[in-house]
Amino acid sequence: MSGSWMFVQPRRIGRGAALPLVFAGVLLTGFATGSWTTDQAPGDDGGGGPGAPVGAVAEPRGANDAQEAVSRSGDRWSAAYTAREYEGLQQALDGRYVGVGIAVRGSGDGVVVARVTPGSPAEDAGVRPGDRLRTVDGRDVTGRPVTEVVARLRGDAGAAPVGSAVEVGLARGQRAWTERLERARLATDPVTVVHLAEGITRLKVSAFTSGAGEALREAVRALPPGQGVLLDLRGNPGGLLLEATEAASVFLDGGLVATYGEGEGQRALHAERGGDTERPLVVLVDEGSMSAAELLAGALQDRGRALVVGSPTFGKGSVQVPQEQPDGSVAELTVGQYATPGGRTLEGVGLVPDVAVGEGEDALDKGLTVLSGLAARA
Repeated sequence: MSGSWMFVQPRRIGRGAALPLVFAGVLLTGFATGSWTTDQAPGDDGGGGPGAPVGAVAEPRGANDAQEAVSRSGDRWSAAYTAREYEGLQQALDGRYVGVGIAVRGSGDGVVVARVTPGSPAEDAGVRPGDRLRTVDGRDVTGRPVTEVVARLRGDAGAAPVGSAVEVGLARGQRAWTERLERARLATDPVTVVHLAEGITRLKVSAFTSGAGEALREAVRALPPGQGVLLDLRGNPGGLLLEATEAASVFLDGGLVATYGEGEGQRALHAERGGDTERPLVVLVDEGSMSAAELLAGALQDRGRALVVGSPTFGKGSVQVPQEQPDGSVAELTVGQYATPGGRTLEGVGLVPDVAVGEGEDALDKGLTVLSGLAARA
């Protein structure tokens, strides 16, 4: 597991204390299989229905130390991984994986496609965000922990090779169908740059994987001075806490980004000095903006650096730390909730935008309108 975000040397951010590399929130559980996240909808216990274990514990591959630690925690955001699953997670955080390009999350309706990777086998087959995943290789996944679904997509014995096939049963409205998808070697670009109009650029951050903060910094540096930015965090399921903090540093000149933890163990995250504080900035969010994405949007909102446009976010406001167990499995356990610079906690409530997007309105158009107004007043 060398090279893992779990084991590299802690570093300092701004004036904050030395930090472990904390993996915040919406866990990128299954990039290696083409599935994503162990987040459940608010009120979901993360298990397989009434009486199921709390937390995202993968079953039935045999009990391990991580599963026992998660069960003891009693926390729905905690997650257990076998050594093989965790290896896939590490690859995901590096932005490379073998999979079909489906990102999934748990919800009250079962397992739902949260995102489809552009150019992936899933996109080529017409899979869309919002589709419900019913089966994997003929086995029902409704109500199962997301980590178990991930294991099935990968192949229970371990990561499947390029070219191997997985059969997924999907549903969209009243339609139900099955697709045979061949796994491919995929890579994710955490930041996508789109020049929308004269003087406005959309920077889409898909997830806070390794290097996302620096990629955002480079993208902003390449823009002409004063050009407005739409920072698009819609559908961003979170990722590495330190990457989100680096992203905040791109637009802030030092200062508080967030606090997390409890009691004497509470820690503060600070932006590095020297960020771009002049160019007009609007942040786009929706109900798919989770965890580290919510933290970043909340920091920029509270610090008065950006206007937030869209719909209320998911409400994943806790922080998890990975802990390797004696048997090589990994338990990711919650260490507390984070708070924005203004002292807000987002767990279960989400972030409320400054400008709401009404039914039938296009969030991108609304964001452009707001950003144009900011640019005119600059």
